[in-house]
Amino acid sequence: MGGNYTQPKFILLGITDTPWAQAPLFGLFLLIYIITLAGNIGLMVLVWVAPSLHTPMYFFLTHFSLADVCYSTVISPKMLTDLLSGDKTISWAGCVTQFHLFALLVTAECHLLAAMAYDRHVAICHPLSYVLVVSPRACWQLVAWSYLVASLSALLYTGCTFGASFCGPRRVDHFFCDASPVLRLACSDTRGSEAAIFALATANGLATGAAILLSYGRILHAVLRMRSAPGRARAFRTCASHLASVSVFYGSLFFMYLQPVSRHGSRDKVASVFYAVVSPMLNPFIYSLRNKEVKAALGKCGRRMLNLCRHQRGAARGIRESWNGLGWKGP
Repeated sequence: MGGNYTQPKFILLGITDTPWAQAPLFGLFLLIYIITLAGNIGLMVLVWVAPSLHTPMYFFLTHFSLADVCYSTVISPKMLTDLLSGDKTISWAGCVTQFHLFALLVTAECHLLAAMAYDRHVAICHPLSYVLVVSPRACWQLVAWSYLVASLSALLYTGCTFGASFCGPRRVDHFFCDASPVLRLACSDTRGSEAAIFALATANGLATGAAILLSYGRILHAVLRMRSAPGRARAFRTCASHLASVSVFYGSLFFMYLQPVSRHGSRDKVASVFYAVVSPMLNPFIYSLRNKEVKAALGKCGRRMLNLCRHQRGAARGIRESWNGLGWKGP
């Protein structure tokens, strides 16, 4: 990395340089970030406290929500600060760290979505052996595999992106350190790095995408063979949330990374906003609004909290009455 020491900082140009648009965008993205944190953390807590959600599908979903929270936090706070601050610089180490964590978490999400598709495939196509095949040990192995592959891929992505020499302008035309805008600043030949990034992104995207398509192909075949219409509807309903999440995530991700770096342009920011900022906010709603299990668990937890509050108020009222009977006047 010969150029790393001559370029200790980068400047993130951000989403827009229009002064009047930055304050409204700050308010919008701050709201999205708060909803993202509240929705995903709330979903993780709900799965943790509701015994009815202690199933493999929701085990994978908690890790998916955790990845959403983490990679949104890698991107959003810096983006929000830059929208209001005149200083949009980011250190070399900060840029490398941001990109590395982002690449790791996004790649992990691809593999987690494939694991969730496999879970649905076994649940619908092989229901009698589901407990044995998708055991707690198998779930942990799939999650560990997702993070292992993501960690190795992120190391390669980061090495290819920041291994070039940077001796020209330091202005990154993006709101975070991503591969294509950073590589445009390199003054050395980046064709090998571009090819390696494209090949690795294709391998991860197409491998996990193929696993998802294969799983749902078998699910569709099994569902069409069902004689019961309610059974078919129930099977489709269990897959609807996951399919919606896959469509949102992979659609924008494929647009961004399954094309050569030379073809990237101004539309990249729009796609990046969608999968890096908006998609993590949507996932909790996708998995809760049309999911009877989540809505039932949420209602049960709500009633439990309401009963607890009533019990505490009743206990406090009883204590005050006891004090009054002893002649002590409280506040």
